[in-house]
Amino acid sequence: MKGCRALTDSFCNNWSHVRNMIVLRRQTRINNLQPMTSDSAHVLWRTLTTAPPLPSPEPEEKAPLRAIDLAKKIRQEKREEERTTKGIKPTATPLQKRVSELKQFTQQLQNVHPNVLAKHLHKTMLFQNRDVIVLNKPYGVSVKDHGGGTCITAVLPILAKMMDLKVDSELQPCLGLEKEVTGTLLLARNQEAVDNIVYLHRHNQIQRKYWAITVGVPVPSEGVIDIPLIEREIAGTQHHFKMGLSPMFRLNETGEGVSRIRAHRQAESAVTKYRVLDSRAGCSLVELEPLTGLKHQIRVHLACALGCPILGDHKYSSWTKLAPQKLPENVLGKLGLEKSKTRNLTLHLHARQMVLPGTTSQPEIRVSCPMPKYFTKALQRLNLIFPDEKEPN
Repeated sequence: MKGCRALTDSFCNNWSHVRNMIVLRRQTRINNLQPMTSDSAHVLWRTLTTAPPLPSPEPEEKAPLRAIDLAKKIRQEKREEERTTKGIKPTATPLQKRVSELKQFTQQLQNVHPNVLAKHLHKTMLFQNRDVIVLNKPYGVSVKDHGGGTCITAVLPILAKMMDLKVDSELQPCLGLEKEVTGTLLLARNQEAVDNIVYLHRHNQIQRKYWAITVGVPVPSEGVIDIPLIEREIAGTQHHFKMGLSPMFRLNETGEGVSRIRAHRQAESAVTKYRVLDSRAGCSLVELEPLTGLKHQIRVHLACALGCPILGDHKYSSWTKLAPQKLPENVLGKLGLEKSKTRNLTLHLHARQMVLPGTTSQPEIRVSCPMPKYFTKALQRLNLIFPDEKEPN
């Protein structure tokens, strides 16, 4: 027992000695440190607060693009562009496919070589005899030269050679169509035929029927529009000119009748017969027969007189500005388009039929033209029924 106590006392004394030695060494180190004056502390604070940040490590430089890599990239982009143009891109969305389809239908013969256009016109010819020829005019091709692209008039000499016509034969377009209108286009093979067609047209003996898809349903469903037209200037940020109505009557102040007003001296008579062939979901298929032949007559009468612009008519869907046509949501859904893509819609106006009166030496000439693919596709999407070809009673 005494031995244990002696051992414990010895350990405690040794531990006290060791602890005192550690404290003494720490105190010596602290005493050797020089106290920091207020000036030193101020300098240290300024150094810490004003020192510029350490520069960040520079990013590793990318390896320069090799010529072979650049060539591969360009080839890949070209393949993707060609696939999109042809409408066979496998990963395309339904909207992209629809836009591609519209471009494919409407841009096939724009800016092509004259021989290509002449060959197409010869292949799709509708009628010919010793006096006249009726062509199936494609979309987007002008009849006469307006300073851009290949026009039909320029390729008529090539077409004449393909048809083995006489050297003295000169094809001349009569009753031309607008660039955006498709269908029957009448050509005269000689000057005598030209004079005869001019006479018949002047006396309103040539019957021409058009089909149009309209946004809206005309009321009444059948009638005659007899409102003169005049070219008007549209002021504003988009300064332009449009054909507009120049009515001969106006409503009385009471709204119970109409009174005749003086016609504008520059206005010209414009008369259009129409009838609705089918209507569904706010759209219609309308047959039109213009009795006069003014510029944009059908388009203006439908948009401004009946309030039913033609599908794809971006010029007359709005009077004050030039902008893509605005369509109702249900029509956009049926066409498979978004609002931002309506600019790709083409004018759905087609010269469906032409009738030339007969003479003592030859019978009546009646020519019907098949509709372009984009027109029939729109009819199917809008569920508009294709009428039969029987004449109405």
